[in-house]
Amino acid sequence: MKLIIGLGNPGSKYDGTRHNIGFDVVDRFLGKHSLSMTDQKFRADYTSWHHNGERIYFMKPYTYMNLSGEAVLPLMSYFGIGMEDILVIYDDLDLEPGRIRLRRNGSSGGHNGMKSIIEMLGSQEFNRIKVGIGRPSGGWKVVDHVLAPFSPEDRVTIDATIDRVVEAIEHWIEHDDFSATMNIYNQK
Repeated sequence: MKLIIGLGNPGSKYDGTRHNIGFDVVDRFLGKHSLSMTDQKFRADYTSWHHNGERIYFMKPYTYMNLSGEAVLPLMSYFGIGMEDILVIYDDLDLEPGRIRLRRNGSSGGHNGMKSIIEMLGSQEFNRIKVGIGRPSGGWKVVDHVLAPFSPEDRVTIDATIDRVVEAIEHWIEHDDFSATMNIYNQK
């Protein structure tokens, strides 16, 4: 059993913003496999997919970013999903748009959604994929940058990046080896 978590903020006003890249990845994966969110529980939208004898859950917390852990922990507990079987996808200011970084553990890096998950789980030892959104330029505040949509130029790059993240998730699901997935997708 696995749980794939895309971080973002609920509501149409946040659709397509940099901070919602985790939601975008989950939506792209579900669309590619003709799946959709079917259930709500523990302040999250979620669905499951039975693939090659394994149940895979996908979730999008609707707690708002800063409280993401309050949705993740109860869903993990309810379905009995272990730390080694979760994957969190989220935006990263320190990576340029188009870059991804897969990690097995680590700090929140100042990301409030990750901070909430780490606090609620009591551990940093879980898989994650950081998707680069770049730092603000031209005097923009970080909050304005993350809650703004991508520029048209960056949107093209980000769409290709989302496809690459979906491929990385598929690889992890198929091979059940996050280290191997890291070795492949951290190179691209």
